[in-house]
Amino acid sequence: MAIPTLAPKSNTSAIVLPATGSPGSVAAECPFAMFTGSVEFLSGAAEQVAYTFKKLGGDILDLEITTGSVYAGYEEAVLEYSYIVNMHQAKNILPDVLGMTTGTFDRDGTLLAGTLSSSLSGTHVALKYPKSTFTYSQRISEAFSTDARAGGTSRIYSASFQTTGSVSDYDLQEVLNSASVNNVDAATKNPVPYAGFTSGSKIIVDKVYYKTPSSMWRFFGYYGGLNTVGNLANYGQYADDSTFQLVPVWQNKAQAMAFEDSIYTRNSHYSFELNNNILRIFPTPPNTDSSPDYFWFNFRIVEDSWTAASGSLVDGINNMNTVPLGNIPYKNINSIGKQWIRRFALSLAKETLGHVRSKFATVPIPGESVTLNGPALIAEGREEQTNLRTELKETLDELTYQALAEKDASIADSVNTINQNIPAGVFVG
Repeated sequence: MAIPTLAPKSNTSAIVLPATGSPGSVAAECPFAMFTGSVEFLSGAAEQVAYTFKKLGGDILDLEITTGSVYAGYEEAVLEYSYIVNMHQAKNILPDVLGMTTGTFDRDGTLLAGTLSSSLSGTHVALKYPKSTFTYSQRISEAFSTDARAGGTSRIYSASFQTTGSVSDYDLQEVLNSASVNNVDAATKNPVPYAGFTSGSKIIVDKVYYKTPSSMWRFFGYYGGLNTVGNLANYGQYADDSTFQLVPVWQNKAQAMAFEDSIYTRNSHYSFELNNNILRIFPTPPNTDSSPDYFWFNFRIVEDSWTAASGSLVDGINNMNTVPLGNIPYKNINSIGKQWIRRFALSLAKETLGHVRSKFATVPIPGESVTLNGPALIAEGREEQTNLRTELKETLDELTYQALAEKDASIADSVNTINQNIPAGVFVG
C-alpha cells in the first residue's frame, strides 16, 4: 500500500497575531467598551497591535494571541491608569470635599444624571481643580466651639426653675420634663423651643446662673468714680478732655473678660454642684425676699452623629468611595499617560501569551521537542506591571498638593538665601 501524501489545511498556526490592527474591529473586542465612543481610543488600541507584534518578535516567531486580547489589554491599561490617578486625586481633595455633593455611577463608573451632574453642566469632576475649603478642619473646630460654648453647631437651650426656701437639691430631669411636656418655661411662662425633644435624650448642662434683684450688674460708664475701660487708670489729676489714649482691641477684650470673671467670682453669692441629674445649690436659698426667685441653666441635647444640625452637613462625600471621580476621558490623557498605557498593555499581552504557551510545556517535533517560554513570559509580564504601577504611584506621591506646597516653600527659601548673598549696590552721586 502506498504511503498517503498528507496535505495540511494550513501551514501556519490557527491563532496568530497579525502585524497590524484595525480600528473598525476594536469596539466589538473590548469587554467593557467604556472608551469605544472615542475615535482616538479606537486608533490607539489598533496601533497597540503593531507595537505588541514588534516588541514580542512576531515577525520572527508566531505570537499565539488574538487582536482581541491586545484590544482588551489596552482597555484595561486605560482603566488602570484612570484608577491610579483617581486614587491620587482623591487623596489630594478629600479633606476639602467632605460633606459636599456626591453622585451616582453606572456599572462602568460613569456619572449618572442627578444633582451633581446637572451642576457640572457636562464637565468632568476628575478634570476639575477644587477650591480649598478645609471642611474637615472646620468640622473639628465646630466640636471644640460647642464644648467651649463659643459657637458650634449644637443648639444651646435655656431652662429655668423656681427655688424653694431651705431646699438645696433640684432635679433637672423633672424640670426639663415638665417644661418639655407642658411647653412652658417656669420663669417666663413662654413656650420652650425644646418641647418634645428631651424625652430619652442625653442632656449636657453648660452653665448655671441666676439674676440678682439689683437693677444694674455692671457699669461700663464714663464717670462715676470707677476705673475707665479704656486705660484702667482713674482720672485723678487729669482733666476730662486733656488726655486721650488709644488702646488695642485685644485689651478691651481682656477687660471685658475680667469684668465677667469679676461678676462670677465677687458678685455671686451661690455656687453649685451637679451630680447626675441633681443640682445642689450652695448655700441653701433662704426663704426670704432677698433670695433669687428663679435659677437658669443652659443645656444642649446630645444629637445623633447622623443628625443634621444647623449649618452642619451630614449627607454627601464621607470617604474616598463617595468622591465623584469617574473614569478619566481618554482624550484628556496626555502623552505621559498614553505612553504608560502602551507599556502596561504590552505587559498584559506578554502575560496573556505566557498563559497560552503554558498550556503546552513542550511541542514535539521530528526527533526532538521544543520547550515553550510560557512561565517566563508570565513572570516577566507581572513584574513589569508591578514596576509600572509603582513608578506611577511614586511619581504621583511627589506631586500631591501638599508636596507641591513644600517644594514652593523650599524654592522660596533658596531664593531668599541667594538674594542675601547678592551685594547691595552702592549709590554713587
